[in-house]
Amino acid sequence: MKIRAAVHRDFTIAEIDDRLYSAFIEHMGRAIYSGIYEPGHPTANEQGFRKDVLELVRGLNIPAIRYPGGNFVSAYNWEDGIGPREQRPVRLDLAWRSKETNHVGINEFAGWAKDAGIDMMLAINLGSRGIDAARNFVEYCNHPSGSYWSDLRRSHGVEQPYGVNMWCLGNEMDGPWQIGAKQAKEYGRLADETAKAVKAFGRNMETIVCGSSNDAMPTYPEWERQVLEECYDNVDYISLHKYFGNNSHDTLNFFGKIEETGRYIQAIGGAIDYVKAKKRSKHNVYICFDEWNVWYHRREEDKKNWTTWDWPEAPALLEEDYNLEDALFVGGLLNEFIRRSDRVKIACIAQLVNVIAPIRAERGGKAWATTIYYPYQFASLYGRGTALNVAVDAPTYDCAVEDDVSYIDASAVLAKDGKSMTLFILNRHLTEAADLNLQLTGFSAATLIEHFVMGGQGQDIRLANTSENPNRIKPRNGEGVGVEDGSVVRGALPPLSYHVLRLSLA
Repeated sequence: MKIRAAVHRDFTIAEIDDRLYSAFIEHMGRAIYSGIYEPGHPTANEQGFRKDVLELVRGLNIPAIRYPGGNFVSAYNWEDGIGPREQRPVRLDLAWRSKETNHVGINEFAGWAKDAGIDMMLAINLGSRGIDAARNFVEYCNHPSGSYWSDLRRSHGVEQPYGVNMWCLGNEMDGPWQIGAKQAKEYGRLADETAKAVKAFGRNMETIVCGSSNDAMPTYPEWERQVLEECYDNVDYISLHKYFGNNSHDTLNFFGKIEETGRYIQAIGGAIDYVKAKKRSKHNVYICFDEWNVWYHRREEDKKNWTTWDWPEAPALLEEDYNLEDALFVGGLLNEFIRRSDRVKIACIAQLVNVIAPIRAERGGKAWATTIYYPYQFASLYGRGTALNVAVDAPTYDCAVEDDVSYIDASAVLAKDGKSMTLFILNRHLTEAADLNLQLTGFSAATLIEHFVMGGQGQDIRLANTSENPNRIKPRNGEGVGVEDGSVVRGALPPLSYHVLRLSLA
C-alpha cells in the first residue's frame, strides 16, 4: 500500500492547549478508594494515597484533572468531604448505587493533585443543588481569608487558597439518568447565573457548560444551540462526551469512529458559530471534550450489577481490560483531537484509575499500565506545541459509521521551541503494510531521534495487560523508517500499528 504525505511548517492548525491531555476521576467504583487512595497499602503515604499509582500518574504528565464527577456530582454535597473524617457523613450515591464514606474530599484530593503536579478542574452540582452551593464551594477553594468559607478552609489546615480556575457547570444535564436532569433552556438559564457567580471571584475564572451527553441523544445538537443562547457570553467552553465500543469485533468500523468523532466536533463548532453570530458577540467559546474513552468490554455486565446490588462500598465497576486494538484506537482518537485543536482546547480521558482507565490497581496489590496508557502518554509528552496539517494520499474504505476512511491516520506537532517535531501515525489496514513517503517542507534538515511502535508484529489485537502479565503489550523501538536527505520520511509501517516518530530539526 503506497502512501504519499506532506507536512509544511507554515500550514498550521492551532497552538495546542496543554490541557488537551487532561484526565477525569470520579467517586465511582474503585477509582478513588483502593485506586488512588488506600490507607494500609504497602506503598501508601502518610495521607493514605498509593505511591505506586502516583508514580504511574506522574508518568503521564497530566496538566489538569476533572473531579469529583461525572454522574456522582449531581447529588453530591461538597461540604460532606471537609472537616474531621470521623465527623463526615456516610451517604448513598444514587448515581452508582453505592456507599460513599467521604474519606476523600476536596482537601485530600487537592493534596494528591498537588503531589501529582496536576491542576484541578472542579465540577459543581447543578442537579440537586444550585447557585448558592456553587458560590460557597468556590469561596472555600479560592478566597484567601476573612470570609466564612475561606476561614473554614483555613481551620481545616489549608491556609492558602487553591486558585482553581476551571469550573464545570454540572454534568450531562440532558441525560434522563441524571439526578436533576433539565430541559435545555432551563439548564441554560441556571448555567448562566451560576457562571456569573463563579466569575465574580476573578477575571481568570473559566466555566464549562454541559453539551449533549453524547451525539446519539435525541436532543443533539439542538441542545447545544438552546443552552448556548442562554449563557453564551458567560461561559468559555461547552463539553462533549463520547465513549466507544466494538461489540461486533469489526475493527475497521471501530477505527472509523475516529472520523465520526471529527464530525461531532465539527457539528458543535457550527452550533457555537451560529450562536456567536446571532448574538453579535466577540466572545469565543471552545470545546472541552471532558469525557472520552473506550468502554464496552464490561458495560452490560456492570450495568446489571450496579442497578441491583445493595449499596456496596467501592465496588469493582467498569474495570475494562484494554487490549491492543483499544490502544491503537486511542492513538488515532488523540490524532483527531490534535487535528481539531483549533476547536478542542481541553480533553479528559475518562477515567484515570481502575474505572475505564489507563491505570489499574489491585486492592492491596500491584498497579500496572493498561495498553491505552502508552498512546496517551506519548501524546501528552510529545504532542505539545503547534498542530500542523498533514496531507495524506492513501487508499480508503467504507464502513457503517463513515465512508472514505483513510487507512492512514496521522497528526503532526511542532514542539514549542521549534527544534523538533513529532509524527503520530496509525496504519488501520488489517493486512497491508504502508509504504510511507512523507515530504517535509519549510524545515531545516530533519533527523530521526526516536521511533516507537505498538502492534504490527502479527500480535493478537485482543491481547491485554493483566496483573499477572502487566508488560504483555508495550511500545517497542521501531525499525525500517528513516529520513532521507533531511526532508523525506520513508519506511514501512506494518498493518495494525501505531507509530510515534520524533524528528530533530537542525
